[in-house]
Formats: sequence, structure tokens, C-alpha cells
Amino acid sequence: MRPSIHILRGLRFRLTLTYVLLFAVVLVGIGLGYRFFLQDELQDEVLATLEAEWGEAKGYLRIENYQPVWTVDVEDQEDNFIKERLRRVILLTDARGNILIESAIYRSIGIDSPEEIKRILSLPEPERKIRYDQDGVPYWVKAGNMPGEHGDKYFFAIGRSLETSVTAVRNFTKAYFLTLPLILALISVLGWMLAGLVIRPLNAVAQAAQNITGSNLSIQIPLRGAGDELDNLVESFNRMTARLNESFDQVRRFSTDVSHELRTPLTAIRGQLEVALFTAETKEQYHEAMINALEDVEQLSSIVRALLLLSQAESGQLVLQKAPLDLGEVAEDVVDQFQIPAEEKRLMLKSRIEPGIIAMADRTQIERLFSNLLSNAVKYTPAGGAVNVTVRRDEGNGARIEIQDTGAGIPPENLPHIFDRFYRVRNPHTNSIQGLGLGLSFVSWIVKAHGGSIDVTSTVGEGTCFTMRLPAEVPAAPRLTDEPASAVFQSRPTL
Repeated sequence: MRPSIHILRGLRFRLTLTYVLLFAVVLVGIGLGYRFFLQDELQDEVLATLEAEWGEAKGYLRIENYQPVWTVDVEDQEDNFIKERLRRVILLTDARGNILIESAIYRSIGIDSPEEIKRILSLPEPERKIRYDQDGVPYWVKAGNMPGEHGDKYFFAIGRSLETSVTAVRNFTKAYFLTLPLILALISVLGWMLAGLVIRPLNAVAQAAQNITGSNLSIQIPLRGAGDELDNLVESFNRMTARLNESFDQVRRFSTDVSHELRTPLTAIRGQLEVALFTAETKEQYHEAMINALEDVEQLSSIVRALLLLSQAESGQLVLQKAPLDLGEVAEDVVDQFQIPAEEKRLMLKSRIEPGIIAMADRTQIERLFSNLLSNAVKYTPAGGAVNVTVRRDEGNGARIEIQDTGAGIPPENLPHIFDRFYRVRNPHTNSIQGLGLGLSFVSWIVKAHGGSIDVTSTVGEGTCFTMRLPAEVPAAPRLTDEPASAVFQSRPTL
């Protein structure tokens, strides 16, 4: 059952809210920008008209005998119309502020004081400004001087109303911002629908995650084929479930192997103790039963120690004690330890060691590395086969360790998994060989902990070769050759 999510906390709501807020900011910005643009354009248009009327007034109005005279044809209807238009917002005074012509509208925006008139007449160019009447209606007003017939200066001002422009801007602003909520409501609906489409794959992932249990980890969500981030998420989820499925398979296999490995010594211990309890009559019989039980207890302890050690290694609790270490010397010691098991299986065990390869390494872990690989090589190589151990210089400043056998080999489909924890190759040749599948996991961890790398090549029926490269301090010395007798190599055959 899917857990309920409060609508205000849901991703769909937040995506929709983001869309709406983004569009709201954009649309408000567009509206304000167009409003300012419209206002400037209309004001500029009024100003252009004012400039034209200023020129017309200078052409029609003259000062004769200290009195204003309109030079228009009284019988010409168009001239009379121009005169009346020019007289709507107008003021004409002499230099002392005595009014010669005054319109009622100009009086409502305020007659200029004598000081203001004097200041305007002293300017080289006419002055423009916006002034307001008693009702708050704005007017563009242009004021300057008008020359008289005797060189006198007269104050002349003419204005043009901005009321139409202000009304147009106000109507636009009102209509736009009243319509904006409807637009945002429509965007909200569309955003909600689009957000639902966007998060549909996420809901599919969530639903699939709800259906996942330990028994159906093979669930795969089909890709949409869009190649976008959601497809990437789905693909990552599918890879995760595949890895989990593989891990659970390994754990199940491990549980089976551990049960078998632990049951064997426990059964043997119980059997030995029961035999001693019910049938032993002498001290020697009790002593023998106890010795056999202790051997089985030691085997059981070895299994538990291996599990504990791997757990500590993978959790970072196992700290390496690094010191200068001769890798060839360690290899020789471990090879000596495996001579007897190799002889028992009639195997040819050879080592080719190049001396003087020193690495900063933990001796205990390097010995475990050689021991685990040689143990596998001896176990999986049939009688009459061979196991070769090589320690030599690698290209550059490093060491190369190779352990090669002529055993059963590893199928190609198993090679990518052999270093996985609890993994064991299952085939008729290996099913009879006991083990937990932990040895190669140890080997991989040891190599990586020392800053090295490990590779494996194998051919079924021919054998396997493990190649490890470790950083090392390698002094200048003769290179590895194929000569049978050399100071460079020490060969140790064992039959």
C-alpha cells in the first residue's frame, strides 16, 4: 500500500507552484514593462504635439504696441480653429509679470510668479515641465521668451493636457492585472497536468519499490525511451534491483554453504561426544573422543574467524601494519608450506622469484594472499597438473605477482563474480570441493588495500592465471629471463 502524501508536500504541487510563480513573475514584469513603455510613448506623443503648437503660436501671435495680436484670417474657419486650440492653455505676460493673455485652464494650473517669469526669461532655451491643475490632471507646459517689437522680452507659456495618456495607461494597467489571475489560474491547471505527466515515472518507481520483496527483486521498470533524467533514474533503479537480486542470491548461497560447513563439524563433534558418552569405557577411549572433538571445534573456529576477519576488513576495522617487505621471500615461505599438499596430489609446484622486490606491505595479509591463491590452485588442479608462482618486476616501479595453474578453469560467465563475497563457481568439477567462497574476496581486498590491482584469465579445462600488480621499491637489477639456471631466479619444483 502506498503511503499517503499531503498534497501541499507533494512534488507535483511544488512543481506546479514553481511554474505558477515563475509565470507570475514573468507576466508581472512584462505588464509593468509595457506599462512604462506605453506611458513614455504617450507622453512623448503629447510632447511632440506641444512642440508643434509652440511653433504655431510663435507664427500666429505677435506683440504690436505692447499688445498681443493674432495674425489670423477671421473669415478662415481653419485659422480660427487653430487660434482657439492654441488659446486653450496659454499665458502671455510682460517681463514684470503683467498678464496680457491668460486662459482659464492655465489659471487652474497656477499663474507663474514674477520671480519665476524673470528666471525663465533669463534662460537661453525654453523650459518644459509637467504641472497639475486643481483636479490633479497633468499638463506638459513649455515656457520661454517671446521677442517684442522694440527688443523687449515677453514671457510666453503654452500647455498640453496629459489626461488622455494617463487614462489610457490606467485602463491598460487595470485590464491587464485584472486578467492576470485568470491567466495564472489557467497556467495552474496546465502546470498541474504537466507535473502529473512528469512525475508519472517517479510514481512508477515508487510503486515498484513498494512491490519489491526478497522474493521478487527481479522487477524491472520499462524505459520510456526519452533518454532524459527520468529514464536515467529508471535505469539506475533497474540496475540497483539487479545488484540487490544478485546480492540476495549470494547471501542465500552463503547461508546454504555456511549451514553445510557449520553442520559438518557440529555433527562430528556431537557424534564424537555421544560415542564417548555411551560407548567409551576406558580413559584412552575418552581421550581419543575428546581429541577428535577438539579437531572439529578448531575447524568450526576457523570458519567463524574467516567470517569475522572478512567483516572487519570490509568495515575498515582491520588496519594494515605496513613495513618494508621482500615479496619474493614471502612467496618462497608460502610455497614451502604447500609442498606437502602438492606432493599428496602429485602436482608440479614451481616458483620463479626475482630477488630484491621490496614493497611497503603488511606481511600477514600478503602471506594470506599467497596462501588463499595457492590453496585454490592446489584444490582445483587435478593430479598430474602444475602450479607456477612468479614474482618479478612489472613495467615501471612496481611488482608483478602471477599464480598460474592447469586446473579446471573458470567459465567466462563466472569470471566477473569470482571476487564477490560468498560467490562460488558451481559445476560438476567443483561441487565436491568444500569452501565458503571467501578466499578470493580476501585476496581482492588485500590487493586494493595495498594500492594494487588484480586480474584473472581462465580457460575451462586448461587452467587459471591470477595477476596482481603492487607498488614496490624496485632497485635496478637484471630482468627476469627464461634461462634454466640463473642468479635471478630460484625455481622450486615439487612432485
